[in-house]
This record gives sequence, structure tokens and C-alpha cells, in this order.
Amino acid sequence: MTKINAVVLAGDNKRDFVQLGVENKSLLPINGKPMVEYVVDALRCSSLIGKISISGPEKLLKSVLGSKVDFYAGERESMFDNITAGIRPFAGEPAVLVVTSDIPMITGEMITDFIQCSLAQEGDFCYPIVEKQLNDMEFPGVERTYVRLKEGTFTGGNITLFNPAKWEQCEELVKSLIRFRKKPLKTAKLLGFKFLLGLLLGTLPINKVEERFGSLLQIDAAAISVNYPEIGNDVDKPSDLEMVKRYFESKAKVF
Repeated sequence: MTKINAVVLAGDNKRDFVQLGVENKSLLPINGKPMVEYVVDALRCSSLIGKISISGPEKLLKSVLGSKVDFYAGERESMFDNITAGIRPFAGEPAVLVVTSDIPMITGEMITDFIQCSLAQEGDFCYPIVEKQLNDMEFPGVERTYVRLKEGTFTGGNITLFNPAKWEQCEELVKSLIRFRKKPLKTAKLLGFKFLLGLLLGTLPINKVEERFGSLLQIDAAAISVNYPEIGNDVDKPSDLEMVKRYFESKAKVF
């Protein structure tokens, strides 16, 4: 199988972590190892990953990752600009994997499984979803944002597989969705009131969500139901960092 190139997003500097003495969230130490290094090591452990690029503070990241990463792109002002810079070395590729730097519990096995499932869908944009029940079993008490659909209640992951050739045509709409995320009337105008009502009532099936976003973005979108909640539990606040440390401690006890 052809290998997939990957982009790591490490351009988000959270103020909540300044007190911990790091200049960038991705450099948070977990058991003596920067968080971003867990993600890069997981990518390297996947048999389906080719080259890796990373968007973020170039000098800082190079001092930590060195030759583990093939391409470094300096930090941009927005997530979209960071993604654009990160995928630039892979222009012309049919698919690229994009992963955030704040999911240190991810493994090579999880990455391989997600890529295989996504490629089987043959979509332009593949996004993982995790059932709430599964997430609650692995991470009891951890708060996540959930969406209730006809098939169940799901949270999203922090990794995607998409066709880089389709990126520019999606940018304007996705930026608008982010900008209006706290303005329901403007969001409804973008998505359609009927669609938004279905989301609020939990009556929309997954395939209708795929069709709606696919139609708006003019792409083939696919939701990939995965069995590993680690892919969706990112480190956004100090309490998340403590949760991750407990997770690694529990895994160490098993072995």
C-alpha cells in the first residue's frame, strides 16, 4: 500500500500553559518527553506513514524533534494557514493525514487503522467519530463536546485524512463556520435551518451529515467510527494534562 504523508499542527500556544514554563503547548512535558514527540513517534510507528511535516515555532520544534520530522513550516496566524503551509511539501499527493500535536495518547496502531478505514471509503475528507459510551468507559468524568445523531451520541477526533487538492475550495466555508460557531442564526444560514434543527433534535443519521457537508464543500465527506477514544482526547487545559499522565501510569502498570 502507498504510504501517506502527514502534517502535525503545533501552532497553538495556550495561555493556560504559560504557568507551566513552556513557550508552546506542544512542548508540554509528559514523563520527561515533550507532548508533540509522542505524536511524531506514533506517526513513525505506523507502517502507512511516509514523510512528516510540522507547522509551528520552527526553532523550538527543531530543537526537540530534529530529524524525526522531514519538513518544518514556521508558525502562521491561523489554523488554516498552518495547514496550508504544512501540506505544501505534499502538493499533488492524493491524500494527506493531518493530526494535532496535543493527542499524546495516540499510537501507530490507531493511526494505521484510521488510514486503512479512510482509504476504504475513498472520500476527499475523512473524519473520526467516537461513541460517547466508549469514551466514558476509557475516560470517566472527562468532559467532551458531543453531538447526538440518530445512531448515537458521538465526539470527534483530532486527526483527518483529506485530499490536499480540495483544500482551497473548502477554506472559505470552514472559516465561516468557525467564525459563527457561537452565533446560531448565522450558522443556521450556512448549514440550513432544517439541518441544524435535525442536529439539535438528534434525528439526523450520519449519512445525512456526510451528504450535507459534502454538498456544501463540494467534496465526498466520510465519518469514520473508531474504537479508540485516545484519538479524540486532546490536552486543552492543565486538568487534561493530569488525565494523560494518569493514563500512561495505568498503562505502565499493565506491562
